Amino acid sequence: MLKAGIFLDVENLVRNGGYGMRFRTVKELVDAQGAVVLRANAYMAVDEEREGNDAEYRRKKEGYRERVRREGFHLVLKKVQRFRENGEVIMKANADVELAIDALLQADNLDYVLLGTGDGDFVRLVRALQNRGKRVDLLSFGSTSADLRREVDFHFSGFLFPGILPVDKEKPDRMRGFMHAVQEDKGFGFLTVQTGLRIADARDDVFLHINDFRDGEGLAVGNEAFARLKTRRAIIEFDLVEQPDGRLKAVSATEFVSEE
Repeated sequence: MLKAGIFLDVENLVRNGGYGMRFRTVKELVDAQGAVVLRANAYMAVDEEREGNDAEYRRKKEGYRERVRREGFHLVLKKVQRFRENGEVIMKANADVELAIDALLQADNLDYVLLGTGDGDFVRLVRALQNRGKRVDLLSFGSTSADLRREVDFHFSGFLFPGILPVDKEKPDRMRGFMHAVQEDKGFGFLTVQTGLRIADARDDVFLHINDFRDGEGLAVGNEAFARLKTRRAIIEFDLVEQPDGRLKAVSATEFVSEE
């Protein structure tokens, strides 16, 4: 059994589509890879000035932090700093250094690290951990550094793996996947859909025809734009139907865009 540590850059994750992320499911994601979680750190910003002046805001933030603690995460809190630049107040609370130092020090007793962020500044941390014999996987949502995604051993998209985000109550049956194969001249492709938290828990036989896809404005697309969904590794949201012959088909499909 692998010994695992989780290091989440919470502000980055939430800012890029991870609002409402279920911390318990993140731990279950690591369990599903055959690892037991020994360390789970969540790095969060604290706006002490605002919390001191706004009791309702403080109540909500304290409640949120307590929920994360109850899920078994150790919180590393970074105070928000305010600076004035060109007449504007800039707020910063970067915990990158703390996260990197903790991961390097604590990795001595770990085999597996799940890094939660999309920030490309962590590429060197990933390399350092891998050079020490650690497996390093990545959890992120939107705005993920391409260099970081290439460097890790596996990238978990929080939009695709079930249960990491709450189900949309207005469309609970909608599914998400990405196109792994496409026939541009014939206007069809096949989607990969994650069915569980293990990497192998996926099926790649969901058929998508160009006639069942619309862009963000509800308009049909041409064959070239349809094929680019694969090269862009776009996330596609759709309804799943089973055809009379038992094959699965995606209908009412559109490109998923998170509300970041």
